[in-house]
Amino acid sequence: MGLSISVGPLGVPEAEVLRRGLAAVGVGWREPGGVGQGFSAGFPYSYLGKLRRVYVLHRVGEPVTGARQVDAERFADELALVEDETYMFDSHLLCHSDCEGYYVPLDLVDPLFLSEESEVPGGGMVGSSGALLGELQGFAGAIGVRLTADGVLGAAESARLAALPADDPFEPEVFAWHQLYQACRASLAGGWTVAFG
Repeated sequence: MGLSISVGPLGVPEAEVLRRGLAAVGVGWREPGGVGQGFSAGFPYSYLGKLRRVYVLHRVGEPVTGARQVDAERFADELALVEDETYMFDSHLLCHSDCEGYYVPLDLVDPLFLSEESEVPGGGMVGSSGALLGELQGFAGAIGVRLTADGVLGAAESARLAALPADDPFEPEVFAWHQLYQACRASLAGGWTVAFG
């Protein structure tokens, strides 16, 4: 089992549940009409946890190492640090369900926490695809991703990431980073949500 990520039109009932949930907290959003360029990807759930770990290590100024490079005890300690940082409630990467929910192409400073009554998947946590993209860009260099000066992933670098050897120390983190980066770019370009499922 793994996490599937898609960017494209939601089903009518899902889009309406999300629209109503956002409207209840004063956020206006509606899916764009027509057909846009979508995106779909997936990876093991553990990859997302490993990506969050390196994000937090970078965020708090600790040396960033791949999860494969540390022993089980250190890994557990660092996951406790991820939990602590999650309770700051300000990160779009951290404050989101591991297996369902949405990132919307809106400017949100912090993630939204919608009520249980909203019935929005993922416990009502909704992030911003633009803010998530900014977080990904912020720690890309720490895992060996080379962005242009304006924070863009060039075609050659994207191809390098796609062909990263399976035994690379940062392979799980880079793979998840690359997929989420592409999903955020597609979301912002087309106006669609990034949906976890």
